[in-house]
Amino acid sequence: MVRTISWRSEFLSLSRRFGERPAIVDREGTTTYAELFARVAGVGRSVREAGVPHGHPIATLVPNGSHAVAASLGVTLSGAAEARLNPTLSADDLRHCITTAGIRIVITNASLAPLVRSLGARVIELASIQAVDLAACDFPDVAEADWGVLNFTSGTTGKPKGIVHTHAGRWMANMLLRAALPVAPSGSDNLLLVTPYSHGAGAMTHAYLDSGACVTLLPGVVAAEVLSLIETRKITQMFAPPTVLAKLLSEADGRQLNGLKTVFTGTSPLSGQLYRRAKRAFGPIIRVTYGKSEIWNPITVLAPAEADAWYGEAGEPETVCVGWPASGVELSISPLAGADHSGAGSGNMGLVQIRAKHMAIGTLADGRFTGEADNSFHSTGDLGLIDDRGRLHLCGRVADIMKTGGYRVNPEEVEAPLREAVAPTEITIVGLPSSYWGEIITAVVVGPTPPGLAHAIAQLTSYKRPRLVAELDEIPRNAIGKVERRKARDIVLEHYVLEDGPYPRLTRRSRQAK
Repeated sequence: MVRTISWRSEFLSLSRRFGERPAIVDREGTTTYAELFARVAGVGRSVREAGVPHGHPIATLVPNGSHAVAASLGVTLSGAAEARLNPTLSADDLRHCITTAGIRIVITNASLAPLVRSLGARVIELASIQAVDLAACDFPDVAEADWGVLNFTSGTTGKPKGIVHTHAGRWMANMLLRAALPVAPSGSDNLLLVTPYSHGAGAMTHAYLDSGACVTLLPGVVAAEVLSLIETRKITQMFAPPTVLAKLLSEADGRQLNGLKTVFTGTSPLSGQLYRRAKRAFGPIIRVTYGKSEIWNPITVLAPAEADAWYGEAGEPETVCVGWPASGVELSISPLAGADHSGAGSGNMGLVQIRAKHMAIGTLADGRFTGEADNSFHSTGDLGLIDDRGRLHLCGRVADIMKTGGYRVNPEEVEAPLREAVAPTEITIVGLPSSYWGEIITAVVVGPTPPGLAHAIAQLTSYKRPRLVAELDEIPRNAIGKVERRKARDIVLEHYVLEDGPYPRLTRRSRQAK
């Protein structure tokens, strides 16, 4: 039984097979497979020369583009553990990640190098790394149990944690992701990715490169630029979280956007209203997945036809259906005291738990590693249920549950029916601290309060009705589009004065007072 992985053999095969094909397109131009893997080899050699042993962490901090891919695969080739840092993180969060993982060296570009040095880490600048012939380099095989990747959580419920995956887990996850794709990539395909490479974009890039396809990596969303790529048929697939979909559809203003094979979506709940807008523009090609930092995507898959069957009907679904378990994934629902939900078949709501061979082996928090017990399920912190057809439905986060007037209320249960009523206005639900109620359910909307909101609130069960409405310029989201409820709550309290009691009120602070 082989217990090692030869990344050199894998990457050399891709370089030789697809040599002059375009591998990565970014704002600097096009990088061929041969050029990319020469850069990968250069990064790998630099990591080895820096003395980083197999399985030890070295960070990459690179915006989306060919250099992010070269840095990532180069660290993998070297046998070290790649600690992926998101360039959009604040200096404090970067410092936290570097400290948490014990990172001493960061591979980055010239613009980010001063920041990294100010955080006390040594820098290897990408511009200083020379491309080399991978065939002429010797990289030892890697033990499958060695640490291979440290992903950091998005930090929506606290400081980011380091999620540790082995090299074997990374290799296996790539195989399973490719197997789950609705259309097998080929040399004629070009996948657009605009979310950070340090999150799911990295895994998707690896899967498409393994098939000889091209990946367009952009460091964020410029709607006009993306629409041009679609309309000129320069891309064939794209990954677009709901926030990106909404931005593109607003810019498109009702135009038909034909030519894509698949629109991948995930990272945050997809509303029925947004799905139907996307279907009108792109056709029924939207594929929904569920993922977590603790396991390589996808955990579950809702194929385009299945997504259309669930989200295509008028009205807003009670739950967010994310489909059936992907290959190699086992799901379980752990009962949650005081919670019951039966709106999607026979399932009762509880804590979503996952188990898989390619799952993380443990977590780094506060500089300490805590391993997952053998054969154990990982508790995701997500609330969900499994319906009588075996599909997973997400119902919110355990950490978001509000305690109000003696009841436990899930904000997603309040948001779902209100979303349709206020569309296209953005809305989220937060709990404001109250000595009288415990928490006051509060609707947060972008811009003026929509006229249909009061009527929609009146249709809810009495204890689930928002007692307050706050108007903000925008709803805070993290780098991958997830709503940051805690931050939204804090912004509301910063902009408004809360008058507590049985009949609470919000009064907007004057700009001078702020």
